[in-house]
Amino acid sequence: MDCLFCRIVAGQIPAKKIHEDELCIGFFDINPQAPTHALFVPKRHIATVNDLTTEDRELAGHLLIAAAKVARTQGIADAGYRLVMNCNADAGQTVFHLHLHLVGGRKLGWPPG
Repeated sequence: MDCLFCRIVAGQIPAKKIHEDELCIGFFDINPQAPTHALFVPKRHIATVNDLTTEDRELAGHLLIAAAKVARTQGIADAGYRLVMNCNADAGQTVFHLHLHLVGGRKLGWPPG
């Protein structure tokens, strides 16, 4: 298993978890781009958004709901936050295990990059 996020899910690499349930884990990014920057990762390996199927609808929605829950507990929901999924290298994906970024705690500019 050479996938970084699979190893985090398996407990082989430590992470500062902020959420865990039967479908996903959430943990703080080791290179935060804002005061709150967490990643939400499905426990099942899916490489990119392109690899999602119609059977993954519940999982994809579940990641959004988990991130919104954490945004509330982190106190950033009312002011606002950004959810981002990068797909493949040109979009900035560096770990090829599907993940959702929750970024907030400061004013975010647009366009993002």
